[in-house]
Amino acid sequence: MSLLDAVKWIRLPSIADQRGVLTSVESRIDIPFDIKRIFLMHHITTDRGGHAHRDTDQVIIAAAGSFKVDLSNGTNHRTYKMNDPNRGLYTPRMVFIRLYEFSPKAVCLVIANTHYDMSRSVRTWEDYLRLVQS
Repeated sequence: MSLLDAVKWIRLPSIADQRGVLTSVESRIDIPFDIKRIFLMHHITTDRGGHAHRDTDQVIIAAAGSFKVDLSNGTNHRTYKMNDPNRGLYTPRMVFIRLYEFSPKAVCLVIANTHYDMSRSVRTWEDYLRLVQS
């Protein structure tokens, strides 16, 4: 099975009423792992990502606005349009990721199963290809 076959959309539980929409997530219920880290990207001026995580699974959510996500396993590539805060994109470890075409005021919310450790990331496409093709 390809790493890209594990990528999937996750519907996030949302409740709407006259006040608006409340969307919530819970570890191991809505998100398929224990949550260790949550971060936001906003006021984005250029592409993000350009790396893979050796041991981090993530769920990526367009909390506001829209953007695109390119995922690759070194051979195959898939592009996802992110524009719905009611769903997240589950992205397993060792998938190379690039985020781009952010709309004005886009906010990207990422939920991860590990604490951040830059040394556990594969920081370039060339290094990633060496790892997955060896």
